[in-house]
Amino acid sequence: MVRRKSEMTVNLVENMRGGDGQTKMMPIFTKDELMGKCRLFNVITLEPGCSIGTHTHDKEEEIYYILSGKGVVDDNGQIVEVEQGDAIKTGNGEYHSIKNNGDVPLVFMAVILLF
Repeated sequence: MVRRKSEMTVNLVENMRGGDGQTKMMPIFTKDELMGKCRLFNVITLEPGCSIGTHTHDKEEEIYYILSGKGVVDDNGQIVEVEQGDAIKTGNGEYHSIKNNGDVPLVFMAVILLF
């Protein structure tokens, strides 16, 4: 299956997970297309000052891969600066948040894998 960028839509979410501002979510494939092993496979964009609030993953794990920009992640209580090429994994029962503290968009791939 090939999905062209022109076929993808961007969904705007306000104050995602209690975060600040707007989150741009571009699903690459839907949960149904991924056959139940993955519930989210998106490119996410956070404009400067925007964030996804703190949330916990239960019976799943989430991976972020930073495509461009810089940000700050709360990785289960550890505050870490991230930039292009960095990856973050939040395991079962763990929590995280991410904020764009830079001056350009923070763009990253997000994948949620189910157990």
